[in-house]
Amino acid sequence: MRARRDVAPAKPPAPGRTHYLAGMPELAFSGLSEQWLLRTCGQLHWNGLADQVRLAAPDFYDDAGRKSYAAFTAIRVREARLEDVSENQRFAIEADVRRIAGARHFGEFRVFTTESAIAKVEMLSTFVRRASSGDNRSVCKASFDRLPVTTAPPPAAAQAMLEQSRRLRAGEWTQHGRLDRNAHAVEHVVDYLPCPTLDFNGAHLLYFASFQSMVDRAEWHWRSTQHTAPPSLVEREMAFYGNANVGDKLVLAFGARHADHAGLSHWCAISRAADGMRIADVVTHKRWSHE
Repeated sequence: MRARRDVAPAKPPAPGRTHYLAGMPELAFSGLSEQWLLRTCGQLHWNGLADQVRLAAPDFYDDAGRKSYAAFTAIRVREARLEDVSENQRFAIEADVRRIAGARHFGEFRVFTTESAIAKVEMLSTFVRRASSGDNRSVCKASFDRLPVTTAPPPAAAQAMLEQSRRLRAGEWTQHGRLDRNAHAVEHVVDYLPCPTLDFNGAHLLYFASFQSMVDRAEWHWRSTQHTAPPSLVEREMAFYGNANVGDKLVLAFGARHADHAGLSHWCAISRAADGMRIADVVTHKRWSHE
């Protein structure tokens, strides 16, 4: 949004549904592609932000007129049954995006087939800019003080995500679903060099939807030989703290992992190799697939 004093933000739009037909771009090996889903919900979220301030496109500028971007600080996918979507199946995404405080926004996305709900995606975002041109390590919060004050309390789901993100960042957690950080502790480290043409977006930032794909690649290389099919996603929670430049090597450190008859769970901390800064935490829960 450009810094204009004479335009008041519009009221948040009512939740709306977008309909899709599952083809190859939307599908992965075992159903609806999680990466496609995150990318699509991300775009719906950004479009929702633009709609609220009457912009034709999500082209945002802070109070000083500097180019800014809506960046996700936390994402949660839950109650997922992405394997229920098959080729040529119709499905829909219902989007509800609202401002919760300052420049923070919360998006709720419900994914439906004609038969049932198959996933919930929740997204927390804020606005960021580069303090130094071209340097993703300098990404910082952008100032949008001219937004009117919001008095409505954040939804319970948004508050829960804010608190969980703080706990993950501070390392103040022990249990996440069936994953126990202490009882299931491991030390497994994977080096990863993000690819500019695959892992970065058009803003030249390391794309939020690349983080879970990095973890899934590392998980597949580390897989149990008794399971030849990839497990299906049940829940994934990601907290983001920073970014990386093209050429920055990353370290994926798995600090906890648990596998039993029900499925596979793990926690992965992602850091920049050069300076050791942790830029994300990813906690994943999956169920075993039946071939």
